[in-house]
Amino acid sequence: MMRENKLYDELKVGDTASIKRVCTANDLYIFARASGNVNPLHLPADEDEYRAEAIAPSMWVGALVSSVLGNILPGAGTLYKAQSFQFLDRVHVGDELTVTVTVREKAANHCVILDTIITGRRGDRVAEGVAEVWAPTRKVRFDDDRVPEILVEKHRHFDRLVKACEGLEPIATAVVAPEDRDSLGGALLAAQHGIIRPVLIGSAKKVATVGKEIAADLSGIEVIDAEDHDSAAATAVALARTGKVGALMKGYLHTDELLHHVVKRDGGLRTNRRLSHAFVMDVPGLDHLLIVSDAAISIAPDLEAKVDITQNAIDVALALGVEQPKVGILSAVETVNPKIPSTLDAAVLSKMAERGQIKGGIVDGPLAMDNAVDVAAARTKGITSAVAGHADILIVPNLEAGNMLAKELSFVAHAEAAGLALGATVPIILTSRADGEKARLASCAITALYRQWRSGSPARSSAVAEAAE
Repeated sequence: MMRENKLYDELKVGDTASIKRVCTANDLYIFARASGNVNPLHLPADEDEYRAEAIAPSMWVGALVSSVLGNILPGAGTLYKAQSFQFLDRVHVGDELTVTVTVREKAANHCVILDTIITGRRGDRVAEGVAEVWAPTRKVRFDDDRVPEILVEKHRHFDRLVKACEGLEPIATAVVAPEDRDSLGGALLAAQHGIIRPVLIGSAKKVATVGKEIAADLSGIEVIDAEDHDSAAATAVALARTGKVGALMKGYLHTDELLHHVVKRDGGLRTNRRLSHAFVMDVPGLDHLLIVSDAAISIAPDLEAKVDITQNAIDVALALGVEQPKVGILSAVETVNPKIPSTLDAAVLSKMAERGQIKGGIVDGPLAMDNAVDVAAARTKGITSAVAGHADILIVPNLEAGNMLAKELSFVAHAEAAGLALGATVPIILTSRADGEKARLASCAITALYRQWRSGSPARSSAVAEAAE
């Protein structure tokens, strides 16, 4: 919006201007970052601590006056000389404020004195004061949309998933080679939250050393000594086959070393469904979880494998409370092209879902990445679809595309990524060796919710559905 300022000679006593502004959680985070004031009273909490709701800092409320002075009255070129405030009430997230300035007096040397009043939704005064400013000395027209958008990096979806596990029975989980800080720390963190009951399998000496490094109390936790990663993986699979553990968790070893034993025809954990991996991504700025599959196991899946990959991903979304997951089958283009095999697979998968061969979700493709996740891009290309622009799940053509997409979301968009492999007799918490404790904790939470969903238990926490919103 183009605005034009008012010079000293154009101002009259009684001139007034107002704006309306709703206080949001992001406003409080941004103010805390900019000011350095991290008083917990002023920061929203996902879990109640000692306050019911965050109180907006009074100086954030007062700062809204400068937006009227600098943008409208007098406008661009205005400089503060002084400002007084009396704060009469508190502001919380969701409150709508009206900020009004009124010219009281024109003083000497281009100085203007204005009354400043901030009122709440019901017209009650939140703050009042007096501003003294130097009015602009030259005419300026400017676009008030020039300030870049700010993305708040907060992983609220994962926080809700962890909360949704409260009250669930901890899963006995074989943690394979927890021989570094992140893998051991992540398993212990999940245990502290009551999500898993870890059985640590690996070099007992290395586990003990790492435990001392992170000051972890390993008393009461079962540790099974294994001479190498291969034997640790074999032991974990054997425990799963006998029902002594209900999940596997990858520690500091290569994925291939673990899956080698999982997929064995004799003594493995095979089922009639292909093994596939799902990244569950908490992407800052995205209002829902995003699942990417398969980016870790299936190198070049054929159509039959993609059916299982898609069904596995839908099952994860259902377990996380998404009532009818929207699945975008990705390719380079959004039209079927016989020269691009992935577009043919996408079209077939969409039709199979229509015929009930893939259940539980709405499947559409081929879709390019832009029109799968962005409504405006889908609209620009004339795509009418329940999935386009709203995808909860992205099915990639091959491992290379999926791995690049997941890593780009993590390292460019600053997403947190949890990992889960499905298609075996037990879920496998499959994270990268570079993943931190939070990603491992979230992976354990997803596994717990998936197991609960598979059990058909109706006692699902309402927080699960909330996490999908």
